[in-house]
Amino acid sequence: MKPYWWIIAVATLFSLGTSGITGAMAWYIKPVIDGATKDTHQVAIYMILYICLFISKGLFSFVHSFLMRAVGAKIVRDVRDQIFRKLISLPLNFYIHRPSGELISRVINDSSSLQGLLGYSVKDVFVEGLTLIVLLIVAFIRRWDLALLALVVMPFSFMVINKFGRKMRKIAKKTQEQISGLVVRLTESISGIKMIKGFLREGLHIEKFDKENKEYYRVALKGARTVEYSTLLHEIITGIGTAGIMFYGFYLVTLGKMTLGELISFSAAVGLIYTPLKRLGAANNNLQQARATAERLFYLIDEEPEPDGTEELKEFKKEIAFNNVSFVYPGTNKKVLDNVGFRANKGELIAIVGRSGAGKTTLMDMLPGFYRPASGSISIDGIDINTFTLNSLRSKIGIVSQDIILFNETVRDNIAFGRLDASEEDITEAAKAAYADDFIREMPVGYNTIIGEKGVRLSGGQRQRIAIARALLKNPPILILDEATSSLDTASEVVVQKALDSLMANRTTFVIAHRLTTIKRADKILVIDKQHIAEAGTHEELMEKGGIYKSLYKSQFEKDASTL
Repeated sequence: MKPYWWIIAVATLFSLGTSGITGAMAWYIKPVIDGATKDTHQVAIYMILYICLFISKGLFSFVHSFLMRAVGAKIVRDVRDQIFRKLISLPLNFYIHRPSGELISRVINDSSSLQGLLGYSVKDVFVEGLTLIVLLIVAFIRRWDLALLALVVMPFSFMVINKFGRKMRKIAKKTQEQISGLVVRLTESISGIKMIKGFLREGLHIEKFDKENKEYYRVALKGARTVEYSTLLHEIITGIGTAGIMFYGFYLVTLGKMTLGELISFSAAVGLIYTPLKRLGAANNNLQQARATAERLFYLIDEEPEPDGTEELKEFKKEIAFNNVSFVYPGTNKKVLDNVGFRANKGELIAIVGRSGAGKTTLMDMLPGFYRPASGSISIDGIDINTFTLNSLRSKIGIVSQDIILFNETVRDNIAFGRLDASEEDITEAAKAAYADDFIREMPVGYNTIIGEKGVRLSGGQRQRIAIARALLKNPPILILDEATSSLDTASEVVVQKALDSLMANRTTFVIAHRLTTIKRADKILVIDKQHIAEAGTHEELMEKGGIYKSLYKSQFEKDASTL
């Protein structure tokens, strides 16, 4: 709230006005009542004044409430923006054990709950707190002895506020966790709907969602019960306090030590005191909920972003070196790679092969700095890549993988993702080089066609060619191809392979075993096995050696070779 202190200061001034008017309304009851039998004209003036006070209170309350709600909306906007910026800046290993649905829930649901909680509750803290003070002053001026009697019940009210506030904080935290569980379940079910239907698992997912939903209902009901218990106890305390004060007050009136107007004025002030007390209790419950929500949000905000270097990688000139690199996935002790070392000269084609799970993709993910080696280093032209800024490092690397990521935007926007300042001509040339221009122009509105989430309106081969066009437009000197054609049919593969040939020309390329034609002409083939580089050499050299590569070649590539 700190950046908006001036708005809160203005709102506070208006809350002072609201509180002052409330006190004045309680004060003026005495002259109205006491003068009712003496001067009707004066009573009429008091009633007009009373109406004016009501109108003024409404206006002051409107301005204060609007300003505080505006602050609440601004805070939610800022928090969402801050969390999204943090999520974008976090390293990939942060996402390994965190479902996307949970993160979405924190950005949307957790931050949304802050708006109402802060908008209402902070307003009540200011208004009701000041009103409480003003009304206590009125009560003490009218009858200090009765005011002290009224104060006897206040500690009990604050005990209720404190006890139930702590409880609401725990319940609120559990509620937000349950909402996250619902969003996770919903996200998984929607994204995997094809698989769910294919395996006839609709009933299973309905059962799982129902279980999460019932648990959320149970926690929400517990929260509602806690709030109502708090309200009930406040009512009991208020009733006992008011009854005691009224009994003593009427006793004083019968003795002639107090006028009826004084008693009603005092009773109005005390009655109004209990209202802000109850609202402060409710505000405390809400603020405890906001605190629980904020803790979940601050957990994300306080996460350490990707470590960044300070030097600019201006140009790739000579070689890339992996120097005894080892890697361990976060949260595990098992090494994926152990003391892997090799060099790639500028312009070379390096193929990386191995059995599934050998660590091929992990090895290449360390080059753009997606992951950091547990030990060893990776250098470009003799300089550790950790010294380079991530922007300058990644600007020199293009990636095309089997798992193509496209956005629910136009074809043009997806290609231009590789270079946002690209001209229309640049985009078209990149599409032509990727053998994508023809099918793009056949689409309903050509380059302006929305391709759907993850490019769902395109075939596998078309998605690959869009991704290749994107990489071509970026024009990086270093290229990583990760299983780029493994999921394509033969016809699509031929076209995509031509596009890949265009992409690889005059670049340093790392190919993670995708097809025989690329592997065979590699300058160097690295065979990853049991966390190490088990073999290295050209296709011919490794075939003559008769080791792991030859076995992989026969089992995985022989069928492809027979069709070439």
